[in-house]
Amino acid sequence: MTEIPYRGALEIAAAIRNKRLSATQYLEYVLSRIEEYDPALNSVITLNTDAALTAARAADQAVTDGTVLGPLHGVPFGLKDIIDAAHLPTTAHSRIYVNNTPIEDAAVTEYLKQSGAILLAKLATHEFAFGGPSFDLPWPPARNPWDTRMFTGGSSSGSGAAVAAGLIPLALGTDTGGSVRNPASLCGIVGMKATYGRVSRRGVIPLAYSLDHVGPMTRSVADNAALLQVVSGHDPRDPASAQIQVPDYLRAVEHGRIDGIKGMRIGVIRHFFEKDMVADPAIVNSINAALHVLADLGAVITDVETQSLQTFSDVNRIILLSEAYAVHQHWLQTQPQDYAEMTREKLLPGAFLRAVDYVQALRNRPMFTAEIDALLDKSDVLITASSMDPPFPIDDPEAVARCYPRSARPPFNLTGHPALSLPIGFTEPDEDVPVLPLGLQVIGRHFDEASVYRVASAYEHATKWNEVYPPHFL
Repeated sequence: MTEIPYRGALEIAAAIRNKRLSATQYLEYVLSRIEEYDPALNSVITLNTDAALTAARAADQAVTDGTVLGPLHGVPFGLKDIIDAAHLPTTAHSRIYVNNTPIEDAAVTEYLKQSGAILLAKLATHEFAFGGPSFDLPWPPARNPWDTRMFTGGSSSGSGAAVAAGLIPLALGTDTGGSVRNPASLCGIVGMKATYGRVSRRGVIPLAYSLDHVGPMTRSVADNAALLQVVSGHDPRDPASAQIQVPDYLRAVEHGRIDGIKGMRIGVIRHFFEKDMVADPAIVNSINAALHVLADLGAVITDVETQSLQTFSDVNRIILLSEAYAVHQHWLQTQPQDYAEMTREKLLPGAFLRAVDYVQALRNRPMFTAEIDALLDKSDVLITASSMDPPFPIDDPEAVARCYPRSARPPFNLTGHPALSLPIGFTEPDEDVPVLPLGLQVIGRHFDEASVYRVASAYEHATKWNEVYPPHFL
């Protein structure tokens, strides 16, 4: 069992189906890793131990009976703790929701269970998927497995930490301004924000209705594609859900790995990270190195330009703050003391935005979306930075305030395009800090996650960054 902490979800499912691995034995192993390692990471809020063991035994019995429950048969998964699971607390990492226990699964939870996957844990988040790494809440913030002094990224912080540390092979996060892609970048895993409307948000605590996404977080591109495949599809109970056919994402992954990306056109939004918001040299150098790899694989690389990063981010922020304040107005007025200080300070500016600001932002949104569409008319995918800085100290308020907003992720919540964060290497170690992960974004046309996965798969296969693991969690 010491060889399996970083086995992929698809490999685990195949081993369980072929009776080379017991779902119960694997789950017990994962539980033992959580018990040993999570006290240093704080990634888990609630364990679903008894129900998970019952489901694992059922998965083993199904194999004995010759039945496959689904593509993720017997594989444990975790949920960011703003996603509902029936009869388990959904706390939103907040005092306000500390006693909130839903009676129904979220759509994505339901779909995962139908696929044969086993819900094991509800995972840490920033309060209500906003806030930040707060130390004045009932649960401590999750920490980065590469160096527990460092920030995981947020707000899907527990999902990023647990997957990166090999505590769980699959997790779901949510992404309103980058909250799947941020921890994916800083923890060295793969995180996908699919097209707006591709994945149902029913049963997910909202932050900003028109920007919220649910997304898969995994250690490999193939696992990410498999997880997105399971949770995607039209849900009539989510008014934003798109009634558009879901392609075979694993075929796209295989296409990238075997057939490559020769002739694919990749547009690089370089000014986002070299001019509009200058990234750390380690980020810039790693992106350039990744582009060389993609060019060697046959892709045609071209720099492209659009509106400034700040312009995109400002419009996204007006919409996010306006909609988030609408969600939280009652609690902010009646029990403001129950929020973490950081969450309260980030939410309150929404009270002072004018209706005209929100309406103008909504009017500008289609224009910005059309600009990205125009770039994708001439490119198959786009590439830009994700985070502008490597992981930084979690308990340094000045570092958090300075670095947390430095990203190129919000534009693609605003426009709804699919965007994936992909590991591209590590910082150089020094005597005080070990190597820390770096990432970039791959962006695709609306509902063309397949092209994003194809490029990501080809790069992953060529570089194998996903096979480098945090040394203290091996």
